[in-house]
Amino acid sequence: MSHFAAAVTRGAEGWAAAELDLSGVADIEEITDRLRDADPEASVSLLFVESDDAYLAILRLDEGEDLRVFGSDQVFAEDSRLGAILLGDIEEQLPEIAEADVDEPDEADDEDEDRPSAEPDVEPVGDPELLADLGVSGGRLLELCAQEGMLPADITAEICQAVGAGDEIEELREA
Repeated sequence: MSHFAAAVTRGAEGWAAAELDLSGVADIEEITDRLRDADPEASVSLLFVESDDAYLAILRLDEGEDLRVFGSDQVFAEDSRLGAILLGDIEEQLPEIAEADVDEPDEADDEDEDRPSAEPDVEPVGDPELLADLGVSGGRLLELCAQEGMLPADITAEICQAVGAGDEIEELREA
């Protein structure tokens, strides 16, 4: 599986983005150490791991501590070694939230034909509220992950734009 990992950190100078090499990592602690090393003074460190245009994992550290993790789909943990490292220790799933956001028919659906359809097979795991204080609610994160046609890179770009790091992630992709 191919992957792209971007560390997005907020320090005294604002947001910065850098690609992280996750090849050869043995466990989540090693990934967390690499994220800390991206900017040891960062108040918030986010790691976006996109895999095969299908899966997204987001890790968050505040002041280099208190790791929080979210995965767009539990299948990532089953399909790849990196996914198992990132999401393997997450015990809770969010089926009730995902089903409520994705599968419930709405009376307004007839009027909203332009509304993107949702991917019903997505089973997010972890903490969907990990970005709530940065402007991306758990409901919005789940909605992005369930939206048909949204690639992990699209979700990362939209989240980074919402938190104020859109230009930094765009520059990193263009480099």
